[in-house]
Amino acid sequence: MADLKEETSVDNTETNPVEETVEETKKAIDPNLQGIQLFYEKNKNLVNYVGGGLLLIIGAVVFFKLYYLPGKEKEASNEMFWAEDYFKVDSFNLALKGGKMVMSADGQKQMMGFEQIADEYSMTKTGNLANYCAGICYLRTGKFEQAIEFLSKYDSDDDVIAPIALGAIGDCHMELNHLDDAIKYYNKAADKSRNSFTAPYFLKKTGFAYELKANYNLALEAYERIMKEFPKSSEGQTIQKDIAKVRALGNL
Repeated sequence: MADLKEETSVDNTETNPVEETVEETKKAIDPNLQGIQLFYEKNKNLVNYVGGGLLLIIGAVVFFKLYYLPGKEKEASNEMFWAEDYFKVDSFNLALKGGKMVMSADGQKQMMGFEQIADEYSMTKTGNLANYCAGICYLRTGKFEQAIEFLSKYDSDDDVIAPIALGAIGDCHMELNHLDDAIKYYNKAADKSRNSFTAPYFLKKTGFAYELKANYNLALEAYERIMKEFPKSSEGQTIQKDIAKVRALGNL
C-alpha cells in the first residue's frame, strides 16, 4: 500500500503538457506586452501627440471632401456657365480668356474664361473639364501647340469626351504634319471607348493618316476593323469604298 501511495504521489507531480505549452506561450508573449506597456509609459506624451495629429489629418481630409471641395465645385460650375455660353456661339477668345462684365446673382462681375477656371479650380471635375474646353478653343483658333497642352491635362474615363479629347490631340498633330503622332492618338482614341460613335470615327482618321504616309496595308487594317467591328455605324456603312480605294492604290 505504501508503494502504491508513493507511486500516486509521483504521478500527481507530473507536468500536464497542455499547461506547459500555455506557460511557455505566456513567457513568450508577456515580455512583448511588458515592452509595449513600458514604451507607452515612457513615451505617452509623444504617442498622444501623434494620435492627436492623425485625428487632425483625418478631420482635415473629411472637411476637404465633404465641405470645401463641393463648395469649390459649385463655384467652378457657376463660372463655367458664362464661358460655355460664349463657346456655343463660337466666341472662342472670350470663352478662353474671359474678362467680359456679366450679371450674376451677386451683381455685376468679370467672367472667367476656361483657362482661369482650369487653373483656379484644378482640383474639381469642372476645372478638369475646363482643360478640355480650353484645348478645343485653341484647336478651333489654329493654336495647335497650346491646344495639345490643355487637352493633355484633361483626365477622364468618360465614354465620349475622353476619346474625343485624345482624337483632338491627333487632329492637332495632323495640322502640324506630325503624322506618326496623329496616328498614335487616333489609335488611342479608337481604343479608349469601343462605342459605335467615337471608335469607328477615329479608326477612319487612322486609316486616312496611313494613306497620307502611303502605308496602304495599315490603312486597310484600320478600314477593315470598322467593317468587322462597327458595321452598323455611319462609317461602317460606307467603308467599302475606302477599302476598295486602298486596295487599288497599294495593289493589295
